[in-house]
Amino acid sequence: MQVVLFEPEIPPNTGNIGRLCVATNTPLHLIKPLGFSLKDKYLKRAGLDYWPYLKLYVWDNFESFLNHTQASPNRLIFTSKRAETMIYEINFRGDEFLVFGPETRGLPESLLSKYPINVSIPMWGKTRSLNLASSVAVCVYEAYRQVRKWGV
Repeated sequence: MQVVLFEPEIPPNTGNIGRLCVATNTPLHLIKPLGFSLKDKYLKRAGLDYWPYLKLYVWDNFESFLNHTQASPNRLIFTSKRAETMIYEINFRGDEFLVFGPETRGLPESLLSKYPINVSIPMWGKTRSLNLASSVAVCVYEAYRQVRKWGV
């Protein structure tokens, strides 16, 4: 399992996601442009002293990420509040890349329409969306719950 943040904007969200990735031994990929510096104090504060243990990869663009990781299109899981398939309907194998968009606009339609697997997290209350770090946590733990890879 790997987490991909496409053009993340808010340092504390990325810091919290980094901390989650350390806690679950999950690599984190950041796709530029980033809305902050990787030296940002808020990023580091949210990740606490775990940041040195993070398996972090930073890519100049999505094509660079694809070329270097050799990620298969059917292993890329794109998240969107507009997707009709819920995260719980996916059968995870453990080799997926969970792709999340920027906080203010989500993933661009050009990516969502190009790749076949788009999922959302169910919400039935009066809110537009979940916080990015919360969304990543829901998806990562659902994927690991299915593949039962604890302590890997």
